[in-house]
Amino acid sequence: MQGFFLIVITLINLYNHQSTKIGDFMRNVVIVDSVRTGLAKSFRGGFNQTRADDMTAHLVNALLERNPGLDPSMVEDMILGCGAPEGAQGHNIARNVAVLSKLPIEVGGTTVNRYCSSGLQTVAMAATQVQSGFSDCIIAGGVESISTTQGNTNMHMYVNDKLAADVPGIYHAMGQTAECVAKRYNVTREAQDEYALSSQQRTAAAQEAGYYDDEIVPMDTVMKLVNKESGEEKDVEVTVDRDDCNRPETTIEGLSSLKPVFDPENGSVTAGNSSQLSDGASVTLVMSEEKAKELGLTPKLYFRGFTVVGCQPDEMGIGPVYSIPKLLKSANLKMEDIDLWELNEAFASQVVYIRDKLGLPSEKLNVNGGSISIGHPFGMTGSRQVGHVARELNRRGGKYGIVTMCVGGGMGATGLFEAYNS
Repeated sequence: MQGFFLIVITLINLYNHQSTKIGDFMRNVVIVDSVRTGLAKSFRGGFNQTRADDMTAHLVNALLERNPGLDPSMVEDMILGCGAPEGAQGHNIARNVAVLSKLPIEVGGTTVNRYCSSGLQTVAMAATQVQSGFSDCIIAGGVESISTTQGNTNMHMYVNDKLAADVPGIYHAMGQTAECVAKRYNVTREAQDEYALSSQQRTAAAQEAGYYDDEIVPMDTVMKLVNKESGEEKDVEVTVDRDDCNRPETTIEGLSSLKPVFDPENGSVTAGNSSQLSDGASVTLVMSEEKAKELGLTPKLYFRGFTVVGCQPDEMGIGPVYSIPKLLKSANLKMEDIDLWELNEAFASQVVYIRDKLGLPSEKLNVNGGSISIGHPFGMTGSRQVGHVARELNRRGGKYGIVTMCVGGGMGATGLFEAYNS
């Protein structure tokens, strides 16, 4: 018995003599700031020749300039999401960005791929690292240059024959899974087009009101301009300072006239009710609340939790139906406690199904539009949504916001945030 007490006393002493950081378990984590580029149409927009690492380094520098109380040497790591980490956005792009930026060489970097939730995943990873006490300050985020990668994917040994035979849906194009959701759960073409129209209208109104201005950092770059008639190409200098995917002139008649893309004969998923291919980046500053206060920085959000759940790959769009209830249960919250829902609009079919299945109120759901009308650079969208939830919760005086999305391969990911000092 005496030996037992000696062990207990030794363990207590060891705990008490740990550094404050490691002993400070489950600290409050805050989102201090989040910035992004404007989203440019892939292949035809302002970023069609811009490297993913260059646009992200530009944002990191802007983030440091916006928060002068933060010494760059205080950033302990960079975690970036990327949906297709190869080619011009390959290597370990997070480390490349850290070195390209004004961060000191001592700042490392790691790249994460959870497809469309990559940007949210990095925020969650940074937050849990800070929450545990092992870090005080991390830059998270994501990037995707579809213009420089799509069509150049390494296809060598791309398909696992066993997976292809047993779970073929894991290799389906996202549009195929959207068709599967529409047919399996009777989501009509009319409902999809109506939702897509609403997204376009909400984004147009938000742009007019300036609701996206604070989160967008302008970037000067050079794009390739192609004359549609002659085919002549030339480089032109441009400034990307807004999202250029919105189509404010959209009508329900125009949407209903579009042909299905993935199932021309019997499908309902069109270019008009799908997210738009676009290029862009986003970075988010994640810190302990104590460190933010010490530096005189004013946070925007508390990080309150994250979860991911798998589902059948051929209906990957419905993943949030499973991840949302799981996270709310762990946080001891109800649906009605949530003031703002940011559900990534990969396709209208999956948004409509999730909305109706869970009873998400339209007046709180994607209130300023979503990926159908804004664009969807896969790796960055989650970080963009975090930044927007922060600003919109503050504007509305709300308390809790949810960021959620479906994920390729059959997953749903959900993050919970609370307005700072709400």
